[in-house]
Amino acid sequence: MTAVTGPDVTEAAVTGPDVLDLWEQSVREHAEGPALVTPHRVLTYRDADRLTDAWAAFLAGRGAGPGELVGLAFGDPARTVLGMLAALKAGAGFTVLDDRLPPAARTALVARTAAAVWLGDGAHAPEGAHVPADEPGAEATEPARPVRRAGGSDVAYVLFTSGSTGRPKGTVIERDALRRFAVAVADRLELTAHDRWLQVASLGFDVLIEEVFPAFAAGAAVVCREDTRALDAEELHITLARTRTTVVELSTQYWLEYARWLDGSGTATPETLRTVVVGGERMDPVPYRRWQARQPAALAHVYGLTECTVSSTFYTGLLPADAEEVPLGTALRDVEISIRQDGRPVPEGGTGEIHIGGPLLARGFLDDEEATARRFVPDPYAARPDARVYRTGDLGRIGPDGQLVFLGRVDDQVKIRGHRLEPARVERALCEGGGVGQAVVFPDPETGTVLWAFTVPADPATAPLPGEAVRLTGADRDALVAPLEAQLPDWAVPRVLYRVAVLPKNPHGKVDKRRLATWAAAASAGSDASAAPAAAGTPAPVAVPDAEGTGQEPLGTVLALFREVLDAPALGPDDNFFDHGGQSLLALRLLARLRESQPAAAGLRASALFTAPTPRLLADALAGRAVAQP
Repeated sequence: MTAVTGPDVTEAAVTGPDVLDLWEQSVREHAEGPALVTPHRVLTYRDADRLTDAWAAFLAGRGAGPGELVGLAFGDPARTVLGMLAALKAGAGFTVLDDRLPPAARTALVARTAAAVWLGDGAHAPEGAHVPADEPGAEATEPARPVRRAGGSDVAYVLFTSGSTGRPKGTVIERDALRRFAVAVADRLELTAHDRWLQVASLGFDVLIEEVFPAFAAGAAVVCREDTRALDAEELHITLARTRTTVVELSTQYWLEYARWLDGSGTATPETLRTVVVGGERMDPVPYRRWQARQPAALAHVYGLTECTVSSTFYTGLLPADAEEVPLGTALRDVEISIRQDGRPVPEGGTGEIHIGGPLLARGFLDDEEATARRFVPDPYAARPDARVYRTGDLGRIGPDGQLVFLGRVDDQVKIRGHRLEPARVERALCEGGGVGQAVVFPDPETGTVLWAFTVPADPATAPLPGEAVRLTGADRDALVAPLEAQLPDWAVPRVLYRVAVLPKNPHGKVDKRRLATWAAAASAGSDASAAPAAAGTPAPVAVPDAEGTGQEPLGTVLALFREVLDAPALGPDDNFFDHGGQSLLALRLLARLRESQPAAAGLRASALFTAPTPRLLADALAGRAVAQP
């Protein structure tokens, strides 16, 4: 795997600073302090060091070393963290297989990484994956760690992001970049050994790196949950309080759900929580100011990309009353931010593409020299002759106060639920089925959390009238969505699909997404009108049954909440939540709204929607809970 093997490492490079030096310092200074907190046990730094030494020896004995990767496929976040450390101790890098990927995508990534060893016990683990012991072993009082032979330019990890070529891009991060990043974030957030960082990001998502290594660099604890299931806002709040978490990182939309829940319940953030790191999507100043006025926990707004070792800038100030955007902040140590137009720096305060430089840049993309050369370009304005910058594709400017401000995208790349996505990848997949001639995909204009797809049928005879959008349901919708679910992660699958006769263009020759959204609104209004009381002489629509006298909230109320959350006025009592744009964040919102009016919804997890995905089924489930409650 030539893309993972870096340049020849000199003896001086091997003996130079390494990311493991940060871990070893914390082991020396905080040996009895908590390193990893799980629901079942607490591993001190000494415990975790001994255990990962044993794992590292196991890995080295099976070929893991510099220039190689160790694959991790655990369903347990704590074991994933231990595996990352063990791989680095063996001199190797690591990659984490996301358990939400469909089987075909998992198989492809396993083949591309060509890992020397796989560790894992999850259902998504590749065949032959090893399950290491949770204890070092009674026969070895001091497990022998392999002699470190890795240098700063050796691979630390490879994580995958969506790519426009039809396959995910593997980003190769080196050990020195990871070391510098961990120190920079720990310094910016003023982490100490008394901090506890709750791990909530999906495994395989680069935020996992930010949740783990800065904490270890500071001698702090990483708090892991039992599994990777999404927590709704109330569950998150309870977990933060129970674990005495001091720092947590949430995607923008997840944070908004938590903020809404706090406001609605009149609750403040837990006393121990001091900082909430938020990032991933553009931030509205209104909820940001509201939080800063009401909540004791401080906010840190972050910006970064996988290709630049997670976050590059942090904003931790109080947002001015007249600010129209929440700044992205100022650069971390070892990060260089510049604004350029056509590769040249713009005048002070000017708008252009955000470029990121410095030693935190990735080596490039796994086995993709063309994409690497296109995005990681030489920097003719740097003092170092070999310096590079990464072209982010984001528009921005640097204000007079030195704060970076995000202003949009140069291209059509979007962020959906914290993940970057090239819509072209999804659009091509829609057209591969044969029944679609053209397609355009973009986030819904209202919340930005659900992907919309507008398709033009290959057979013009099946197209609606020009200027109309017909929402696809039932078998028509399933025929398009099913192939996507087999090859794309859940967040990349459009949940609301329309059929149109043509994709309208704006004066610049680009697809007019605003007009498409208008057509969709008209289609929704038309459906709503058709569901209204019928005129004289027309059969009345079927009434929604009311469960009176059973202690059950009327089905009509549950149906109304489905319609509100999904913005689907014509939704019926037997329509499936997930067939109409439902996804994890909207499920959290629906459960929060249900708890406001129905005591039986208390403690109900968002996962209940998988077994009761329609208003009728969920109302029945709530009725059963109401009867069971004393």
